[in-house]
Amino acid sequence: MSRPSLANWNGQLMPLSEVRVSVLDRAYLFGDGVYEVFRVYRGQPFLARPHFDRLRDSLAEIRITADVVRIESRVYETLKASGVQEGQVYLQISRGEAPRNHAFPNPPVPPNELIYVREYDDDPYAEARAQGIRALVVPDLRWKRCDIKSLNLLGNVLASQAAAEAGCGEAIMHLEGAITEGSHSTVFGVREGAIITTPLEANILPGITRSLVVRLADRLGIPVVQESMTVGSLATYDELFVTSTIAEVLSVIETIGAEFHRVEPGPIARRLEQAYREFVERGAI
Repeated sequence: MSRPSLANWNGQLMPLSEVRVSVLDRAYLFGDGVYEVFRVYRGQPFLARPHFDRLRDSLAEIRITADVVRIESRVYETLKASGVQEGQVYLQISRGEAPRNHAFPNPPVPPNELIYVREYDDDPYAEARAQGIRALVVPDLRWKRCDIKSLNLLGNVLASQAAAEAGCGEAIMHLEGAITEGSHSTVFGVREGAIITTPLEANILPGITRSLVVRLADRLGIPVVQESMTVGSLATYDELFVTSTIAEVLSVIETIGAEFHRVEPGPIARRLEQAYREFVERGAI
């Protein structure tokens, strides 16, 4: 059985169940903040540097001033104190607590920083990775700055819930037929031995796992082409898979709402799964 989650609330360690957040926190009122999720392997946060770099970018884009060096230190402190070897770290920074007003607090108030560590009893995606998942194709209802890892996730929540109700493991979102992302993942296709993925733009999050998978594909000699993916083009792909911090590399074997079907995960996705696992096992964190 996994141990209770340990939290760090503005520098103070405590059980997650004891954290108390004001109803006037702007994350609660407006979703005014940013976050990151780190996978933990063998007691270390995986790909920590690019996660912290993206956190800096997100904070800058929404104009929250926070001490990322101190936050990074607190992440490591909290993870060490938790004793967790396999799990995840959730990190959230809000603009802070202030009377409700759409404009930023004036004068500024201190941001609120939440870190907590969640332990895994086992790999939460092991079974799905072995079998592949079904994915529901849905319209992308999110705002236009999805390159920022903000707390505004209602569009993702609605897409993910629609997928769950359809018996699917993920939702693949599109804008007028152009595929953007999964509800919590990056989408890749495979055609004639080459990997296809949507180019990074303002409506695409620069996924940390996406970047790693592109590098792993290059090492394996698998071409990667960044071009527009469409709902109509799904039927032309030999394979389809998604990537994320927690799911790693996860094959899609069927889509609902578009024509794509496989009996089992494809060979290129399997090669990338193996390369990803070897990268983790080598301790390249």
